[in-house]
Amino acid sequence: MQLRLCQAGTLFFGVIFSTQVFATQVIKKSSSGICHPPQSSWYERTKNYTAFDSLEACLAVGGRLPKGITLKSADGAPTSKKTVGASKYKRSAFGHGWDDSDGDCQNSRAEALITTSTTPVRFADAKRCRVVIGRWISPFTGLIIQNASDIDIDHVVPLAWSWDRGAGQWSHEKRERFANDPVNLWPVEASLNRSKGARGPNEWLPPTGQCGYVARLYRIVKIYKLEPRLAENEWIRAFLKDCRS
Repeated sequence: MQLRLCQAGTLFFGVIFSTQVFATQVIKKSSSGICHPPQSSWYERTKNYTAFDSLEACLAVGGRLPKGITLKSADGAPTSKKTVGASKYKRSAFGHGWDDSDGDCQNSRAEALITTSTTPVRFADAKRCRVVIGRWISPFTGLIIQNASDIDIDHVVPLAWSWDRGAGQWSHEKRERFANDPVNLWPVEASLNRSKGARGPNEWLPPTGQCGYVARLYRIVKIYKLEPRLAENEWIRAFLKDCRS
């Protein structure tokens, strides 16, 4: 397998695999967003692509089928057994918002803000429930944020991403614990968190601190025994290897 990471500025994107190794094993998502199964007339001609181990996985992130190809005609292309018949992701499956498990009025968002602020935080009122001011260093940019309203709490491993990589099979209690686990919570710029959405590391990386971000995500994946796609695993391992070199 040949893998090359392309860099523009500080952003990394894409994984380019040798077609000689994976030609019959992966779905190729072209730069124009087309999911080419082996039946596609453009399969062999598509050299620069993001690899997916199933057609469903490629379509799930916004890919589309080539002209003349339908799901029925692509029968025989790699498919994901886990997604067949699986229930659809819902945020409520991970609990309704931020949890306050100890009942002290500070939910998991507030506690993440309190824990990561480099100075004592200020609260909205004497009840000390809602954090309004602090000093946070964004792991996505290295910039200092002082107004809590400018912050989103990022799930390092996105909830929707985790759903069909194992979390959909968990108990409700485990999913709620995962959604509120401090290890999986990072105060970051709201705009960047929303830009990331539910995308995995092979589709989105922060402007800075990419190596730390991917390492932390992969550690959480291992802790919770999530199962990334084959192509995602290959990408993560190659990326972290490059970080160490």
